Amino acid sequence: MKKILIDSGPLIALFDSSDKYHHEAVNFIKTNKLPLITTLASITETLHLLDFNRNAQIDFLEWIHRGAVEIYSIENSDFNRLKALTEKYRDLPMDFADSCLVYLAEKLNLNTIATIDRDFTIYRIQGRRKFKIILS
Repeated sequence: MKKILIDSGPLIALFDSSDKYHHEAVNFIKTNKLPLITTLASITETLHLLDFNRNAQIDFLEWIHRGAVEIYSIENSDFNRLKALTEKYRDLPMDFADSCLVYLAEKLNLNTIATIDRDFTIYRIQGRRKFKIILS
């Protein structure tokens, strides 16, 4: 089954009604039929950036608990590839959450991502394939 990677930007926008992408994120979640996947790095980043509102953080945690997003683990053996990606895109710079999503795209052979991060127009999957971006 096809899946969609989701970055922290749309997750933050979904739970922050003042975010300029809030309505777009809500519409995406309401209409999307495919499973969403991410990593704990994006979950952590989302919670950190929602720290202005404890209720938003709690609502986000409940949403995750209910299975809205599948969370894939990053293992010790994955860090060599994460380091290589971070080095390759050091001029952007690539953050940890982004490197995890690019790595996950490679590992699961996915190319569709829900993001508002323009860096995903530059990142390449296995150095070649472009991402198909939703919400940019």
